[in-house]
Amino acid sequence: MSNALEQSFVTQLKENQNIVHKICRLYTQNEDEHNDLFQEITIQLWKAFPKFRGDSKFSTWAYRVALNTAITLYRKNTKSVNTIEFETGRHFVLQEDYNYEEEEHIKLLYKAVQQLNDIEKALVFMYLEDKDYVEIAETLGISEVNARVKMNRIKTKLKQIINP
Repeated sequence: MSNALEQSFVTQLKENQNIVHKICRLYTQNEDEHNDLFQEITIQLWKAFPKFRGDSKFSTWAYRVALNTAITLYRKNTKSVNTIEFETGRHFVLQEDYNYEEEEHIKLLYKAVQQLNDIEKALVFMYLEDKDYVEIAETLGISEVNARVKMNRIKTKLKQIINP
């Protein structure tokens, strides 16, 4: 890959790494799993980056790759994540420490979201990120109307989980 392409990837990933952290938090239970999933998503983004055409925003594309990676690994339900090695001596993005103690007030929401299925989790995540239904539908590969209907059903489901 060219140096310019590599720099573009690093810059865009740095600007959007919180997306990856949030997805990792949805699909993992502890810090080690979080770090493993973050690394695997970064690898998958790196491998797919040459095919990124720019038809959508980088963040939308990154959501899709990250969610697909997380869902695939989540469904395999394995403790270990198979990864490929980066070239030694090269570090593309230095992962910022993720502080689990902050955001204590949203732990209840995450616990409730953990009980949802894979697609529902992704939809809630994007909704909480203030993505419009057009972008949510595009990322998840469903219609805008379907995204709206699913989100309304999920809201009802979450209310029942949080306030039984």
